[in-house]
Amino acid sequence: MDAMTLLTTRYSSSRLTEPAPAGEALQLIKQAALRVPDHGGLRPWRFVVFSGKSALTKLGDIFAEAALEDDPTIANDLLERARQLPLRAPMVIACIARCREHHKVPVSEQVQSAACAVMAMQQAAFAQGFGGIWRTGAYTQYEFVRQTMGLAEDDEIVGYLYLGTCASEMPQRPQLEVSEFFSDYQ
Repeated sequence: MDAMTLLTTRYSSSRLTEPAPAGEALQLIKQAALRVPDHGGLRPWRFVVFSGKSALTKLGDIFAEAALEDDPTIANDLLERARQLPLRAPMVIACIARCREHHKVPVSEQVQSAACAVMAMQQAAFAQGFGGIWRTGAYTQYEFVRQTMGLAEDDEIVGYLYLGTCASEMPQRPQLEVSEFFSDYQ
């Protein structure tokens, strides 16, 4: 796939199945994450890869424990849903913005760099025939999840990249009208 086709046809796929990226394909995805814009060369990103039933089940247990800690009266079906969330793909990569005070690079730029890493990984997966979806939500914020992943106070989970093979055809999306979003400065 050429770069322009990749950039203009990329889409998120929530229906993912085996196989997940592995071997050289996974290495390329990881390398893509490390080539994103990085003001000051701070390398403000860390990644935790959950691959295989055991690791994904453990992540689900972490999500369930976090939900229970947040709301001890949570309904059993919502607790079970939390456990099942990571099982929607054969691989989940947690992306962490490892932020630190810097005289030239504000924390917001460090988080943006980590977000670029998620996008780069999804693009690299897509270019190799895999699918993925970047998910955020409460499980990026819960203190129990943050502690379990060893985050420092200023660190931030920017999302979870679910990766695998698309289980359905690429959706047909309408072409957006560029003029609705771009204007020339007058």
